[in-house]
Amino acid sequence: MAFLQYFLILSLMVLSISNAQWPPSPGFWPSSKFRSMSFYDGYRNLWGPTHQRFDQNALTIWLDRTSGSGFKSVRAFRSGYFGASIKLQSGYTAGVITAFYLSNNEAHPGFHDEVDIEFLGTTFGKPYTLQTNVYIRGSGDGTIIGREMKFHLWFDPTKDFHHYAILWSPKELIFLVDDVPIRRYPRKSAATFPLRPMWVYGSIWDASSWATEDGKYKADYRYQPFEARYTNFKASGCSAFAPAWCRPVSASPYRSGGLTRQQNWAMRWVQSHHMVYDYCRDPKRDHSLTPECWG
Repeated sequence: MAFLQYFLILSLMVLSISNAQWPPSPGFWPSSKFRSMSFYDGYRNLWGPTHQRFDQNALTIWLDRTSGSGFKSVRAFRSGYFGASIKLQSGYTAGVITAFYLSNNEAHPGFHDEVDIEFLGTTFGKPYTLQTNVYIRGSGDGTIIGREMKFHLWFDPTKDFHHYAILWSPKELIFLVDDVPIRRYPRKSAATFPLRPMWVYGSIWDASSWATEDGKYKADYRYQPFEARYTNFKASGCSAFAPAWCRPVSASPYRSGGLTRQQNWAMRWVQSHHMVYDYCRDPKRDHSLTPECWG
């Protein structure tokens, strides 16, 4: 009997560990609803042109001691689905940020909106941190009011390409990894939600002052160049100058937006097993500045 009890407990532990590694199926795959485009169909180099190349249907950008690199969409959007399949560099990447994000910083310098997917570089043997963030009307300028949620992924993002996406509608922001929703940021007020048109960006740059364990570990250029590869670009939705009847896209089968019960279950699972930071639960934050946490 004791052996049977031990076997049952061991089986449950193995099952629990197995289940803790991969999220349940979301049951709906929004990336399949939007066509892919080549880089040059929708994007242009923004900076660091000598640190960017396109081959084997993928864009590679890199950071070394002299420069990083970035790109920007040709069009601005007021809503849409924006994704790319990304493969990160292995090894020592502390201090290095690889990003895919929406912003209107160039249109509204000092008073901009931004929606981020950022990969925070790491040291040997430790996982990348995927940081999602939302800045509203200058909250990323000067006195920074970030809305960070951070995750350790359930796979190694350096082994293969994985698809990362932001769905932005007038009602919500949804962050997805391989079509699994990891975060939903609903519009609770105009003051806490991005409403002005934004462009799509990607970049790699040195953020040694904060990126890895709050700046404890810096970029070490003995390991340069630091590379990131992007492919399977998707950018579909209502452009900044689309007619008023342009219908925002959805991350679910519901045309009105939101997530299905199965998608919500998958998202809650990811947040329970793989989320490592939530700004709304940080007791050191001044939550009078982030009323959406409690509204």
